[in-house]
Amino acid sequence: MLTHQATYIDHLLEVVHADKVDVVILAGDVYDRALPPVDAVALADETFARLAKSRARVIVTSGNHDSAQRLGFASRLIDASGVHLRADVNTVGEPVLIDDPEGMVAFYPLPYLDPEAVREPWQLGVRSHEAALGEAMKRVRADLDRRTAARSVVVAHAFVAGGATPSDSERDISVGGVSMVPDSLFAGIDYVALGHLHGRHRISESIRYSGSPLAYSFSEANHHKGSWLITLGREGVSQAEFIPAPVPRALASLRGDLERILTDESLARHEHDWLQVTLTDQLRPPQAMERLRRRFPHTLVLGFDPPGSTSPSPRLAPLRQTDHDITLDFVRTVRGAPSNDAESILLRDACDACGEDRELDFSAPRV
Repeated sequence: MLTHQATYIDHLLEVVHADKVDVVILAGDVYDRALPPVDAVALADETFARLAKSRARVIVTSGNHDSAQRLGFASRLIDASGVHLRADVNTVGEPVLIDDPEGMVAFYPLPYLDPEAVREPWQLGVRSHEAALGEAMKRVRADLDRRTAARSVVVAHAFVAGGATPSDSERDISVGGVSMVPDSLFAGIDYVALGHLHGRHRISESIRYSGSPLAYSFSEANHHKGSWLITLGREGVSQAEFIPAPVPRALASLRGDLERILTDESLARHEHDWLQVTLTDQLRPPQAMERLRRRFPHTLVLGFDPPGSTSPSPRLAPLRQTDHDITLDFVRTVRGAPSNDAESILLRDACDACGEDRELDFSAPRV
């Protein structure tokens, strides 16, 4: 999906130019994992460089997928370029100050706050997301109280109550079964830009998730991806517009027997989509994925759900059952039908090739 991510970056730069955007906010995650692929790092580097040359200032915080230490490397050096990267919890409460015709705006970027990591240094009484974010907001308000008439924007990576249902590609951040924090923690803040949930959502006029720019799991197939374009007036948010993102390749889920899926002309609209296919054939068709990809080359996930199917009950194999018998039994259980003669011979030969060589002379010297 690297080329699709690059397409979104081109779109983002076009929006910055066309709509005269002053600030671009990325509320984590920057990457999908703590050790991102080299190509992903290169694209992120190119993106930040292009944004630094644009008219916009950039505020970036780390998410729970990111390695805060790696992402925050050299953040103090690149501040001068107009890209403000905050991944260190020690910077919580330190604002990025930006002026506009209405006066000063204090942006407070909060990196993802792991409750266990901040519990001891912040001397929290309990280990919870609410306690960690509550302490962070105390520090934000303490600084904000010293700034007369400054408007405030908080950037946070958290699961705020009232947000959308998490998707399959979001990593669980629950502590003791609890992951949500109340939106009351942000009371009095002019605008709160949230990251973590992949679906866009408006908790209130001043608290919003933009969601991820692309769909990263089939549970996001019906999401409308994009970004919020917020106009901050003298008294807070004066306008909010959702800017749709380009969709280089849509996601879709198909269900039915293999022959119908391969021949149904109405499914032609999905031939270029990422696909999740569930086959309902009573018996598993041979080479199902290969046959699907001839018509739908971007099929990613294949499942089987024949009518009336139930998970087979585990049973103990007979003590004298051979390896060949076990493999035949496995195929029969998974496919719902026995192996044919050719398959049985192939499985027998495979078992023989992997089994112990009974002709090996263990008394012979080894070189």
